Amino acid sequence: EDNQEITDEVTSIKNIEEIKSLFPEEWVLIGNPKMDKSELHVLSGVPILHSKDKKEVCYLGKTKTADFETVTIVFTGVKTATRALTGIFKRH
Repeated sequence: EDNQEITDEVTSIKNIEEIKSLFPEEWVLIGNPKMDKSELHVLSGVPILHSKDKKEVCYLGKTKTADFETVTIVFTGVKTATRALTGIFKRH
């Protein structure tokens, strides 16, 4: 399996460059993301789960987001027409 739950040493807030460096070319579920003024780009957040498979991150991430007010998914590689930020989702 490609998916990996983030270990304790990386569950702190990371900026987007650190996240891209840690998980290149992967989908990353991010808790409590801090967004830019346009609310289209993630600046930082807590990496929760990562995988090459977006569906896996979405499916397996459902049970791992309870401690976060908001979550989002980002792709850390080069974005194509089919790979873009999907949005922020409220937990409540």
